[in-house]
Amino acid sequence: MARQDRAIRTRRVILEVAAAVFDEQGFDRATIAEILSRAGVTKGALYFHFPSKEELALAVLHEQVLDIAVRPQQIKLQEFVDAGQILAYRLRHDPIQRGAARLAIEQGSNHLDRRQSMTAWTGFVEGMLKESKARGEILESVNVRDAAELFVGAFAGLQMMSKAFTDQNDVSHRLTVFFEHTLPTIAVPAVLTKLRIDPDRGARLDAELREGAVQEGGESAAETGVAFEGAVP
Repeated sequence: MARQDRAIRTRRVILEVAAAVFDEQGFDRATIAEILSRAGVTKGALYFHFPSKEELALAVLHEQVLDIAVRPQQIKLQEFVDAGQILAYRLRHDPIQRGAARLAIEQGSNHLDRRQSMTAWTGFVEGMLKESKARGEILESVNVRDAAELFVGAFAGLQMMSKAFTDQNDVSHRLTVFFEHTLPTIAVPAVLTKLRIDPDRGARLDAELREGAVQEGGESAAETGVAFEGAVP
């Protein structure tokens, strides 16, 4: 068990360091040598978990989706909003999210297949919207798949603008503005009036998730991907 735990921790360290390097340098300029130096692991340890730089980058992209956990809410559509605001907050503070964001939207590199990341995010959003629609929170006329692809594509664009202008510092505000303009087109009026979309919500939720994870067993929410029960006001 101790060996397994050590392997899990080593994998996470490699992912976080690689994500930071990808965020700073992009996929093409990032080198395995730089990642090894910063992570303080052997080449054998890295290649045990990730056979190539491409596999390492794809793992960072995959981890971005796994890292997003939200508390269950009475309104499922609120969980969708919360997931977006948590991601927006972590784009300013979390190495995995920052590195994955650059990998997902970076232009010019032909060595990395980003479709898996986009597909994973679309599936994640579509699942939440499907449940919202089944609960009667979303208008019957809404095509859930199309809405999911719209949100994922638009959020990628918001990230690009925020990165260019403020290094992601205003991405929560930009997402809130986007929600204000788009949620009225999919949510039933009775639900829309109850949604909380303020830009500071992501920071509060992230802090509560991490505090709850420590109380549960000392692991961060990013490592466990746990969704905690209870509503957040």
